[in-house]
Amino acid sequence: MNIPDSQQRFPLAQYKGLVFLNQVIECERIIVGDYTYFDDPAGPENFEKNNVLYHFDFIGDRLIIGRYCSIARGVRFLMNGGNHSLAGFSSFPFYIFGDDWGNHVPPQDSSTNKGDTVVGNDVWIGFGATVLPGVSIGDGSIVGAGSVVTRDVEPYTIVGGNPARPIRKRFDEETIGQLLRVRWWNWPVEKVTENLGAIVRGDKEWLAMLEAASD
Repeated sequence: MNIPDSQQRFPLAQYKGLVFLNQVIECERIIVGDYTYFDDPAGPENFEKNNVLYHFDFIGDRLIIGRYCSIARGVRFLMNGGNHSLAGFSSFPFYIFGDDWGNHVPPQDSSTNKGDTVVGNDVWIGFGATVLPGVSIGDGSIVGAGSVVTRDVEPYTIVGGNPARPIRKRFDEETIGQLLRVRWWNWPVEKVTENLGAIVRGDKEWLAMLEAASD
């Protein structure tokens, strides 16, 4: 069985603009599953620096991305370090400049830290999209190019716009439920490869048989 190597940094031999993302991540608070790729001809290995913004150690928030995701050029994840506290009379971060301002740290509130940002499995995020802090994007979802994702996205939902809003579901509710129960992205890659024809063509009979066999 000839399967692409998930540990290869540049999986396309003739094109250095695409990386398997977890092969270029150094930060422990960015967690990326196997086969998720990032495409940027200008240098995809610089994802942490150019595409994950305001990600400061002292805050401790994480960016978690699942397996088999497709992330296009210009996608940006804004982390909690970019948020300013709204608890006081001013949103200006006086304390970061030190001196006599340094002791005046504003109270932490929900405007400051919205928690981890989580992208599910088999998610496609289109060119130039922006994902705000604390958002969860469900398995199988699609984020349209240029969208600004300000709130959670349900599994297998296509969203677009600023702010991003649901456009439609990719499949009927029964099929979505089956896919979320089967969770093919958690299979060993050998099993994914053996069933790739059915996955790629969207074979609902195959999906129903899988679920029936697991009962």
